[in-house]
Amino acid sequence: MARTRVVCVSHKEDADGVSSASLIRKAFGGETKLVDYPGLMNELEALKNDEKLKTLFICDLGLSKSNQDQFVELLKALRKNKVSITYIDHHDIEDAIKKKIKALKVKLIHTVNECTTVQVYNAFKTKLSDYGSFLAACAAVTDYMEDRPIGAAQLQRFDRQFVLLEATVLTFTITSHQKDPEFLLYLVDELSDSKYPHQINNTFEFARIQAERISGVIQKVKDNMKKMKNLSYMEVTDSGASMAVNFVLGLSGKEVGVSYKLREEQGIYAVSVRGAKSCKVHLGRIVNQLATDLGGSGGGHDKACGAVIPKEKIGLFLKKFNSKLK
Repeated sequence: MARTRVVCVSHKEDADGVSSASLIRKAFGGETKLVDYPGLMNELEALKNDEKLKTLFICDLGLSKSNQDQFVELLKALRKNKVSITYIDHHDIEDAIKKKIKALKVKLIHTVNECTTVQVYNAFKTKLSDYGSFLAACAAVTDYMEDRPIGAAQLQRFDRQFVLLEATVLTFTITSHQKDPEFLLYLVDELSDSKYPHQINNTFEFARIQAERISGVIQKVKDNMKKMKNLSYMEVTDSGASMAVNFVLGLSGKEVGVSYKLREEQGIYAVSVRGAKSCKVHLGRIVNQLATDLGGSGGGHDKACGAVIPKEKIGLFLKKFNSKLK
């Protein structure tokens, strides 16, 4: 059976992942699979034995100590089946894991200094139009990486206020549809057809509704946020953890903010962490190791990361995290 299938597996939770998938679709065609971080391994397991799979792109899906070895083994199985693999990411990856990935002849496009969409555009711009540069600029803004060399160069090509508006509309639309996978795939379709976010049906209304939700979070953070010596924290019950975490950081005066939400059916807390510009430690590396030690998983960037922590260990996570920030 001839292998002809092209698949992109990308992050579903933010504009960087959705935009990366859209540019891969524009450049190479094929199908899109959108997953969260915990869903990556299950998706690769499903693809491992796909006899039609020829080309695989993996975008904006960072690794942690708890899954990096499994990731390498799955890539090994896919390469054994002669699948061409390109892994594009901007999260922290251990040098030893990078060497193993490269040894499998997987094309690794990786830097922590540019968001994933910017790296996708930069690698494949001969296959993309100026719209690809615009989408890269939007992703850079939403990932707080518009001051990086390549991202900044894309932003300078367009009116800044226009990019900020479109990036916000896209982000709010994505975050408000996390439980609607079909809609997220529709977004990829529309963006890959070079539609601006405001041109996609109802996105301004989705953004307005999400803005209302976010504005309602502010007072709840003020009322329920708690503080330790080195961080502030809050359990979230009626919104996503990532929606509240920047307010927990900003309103507390601390250098690190943590928000977390219980996923009862899985017995875990989804945790979001943010650091102020003055924070000198690499939060993603600390969270990666700590979450693994507690039977969860996590990691990310120096000032923005996340984790999955077993329900009964969230208090211990906060205590140990606080102590490691001294």
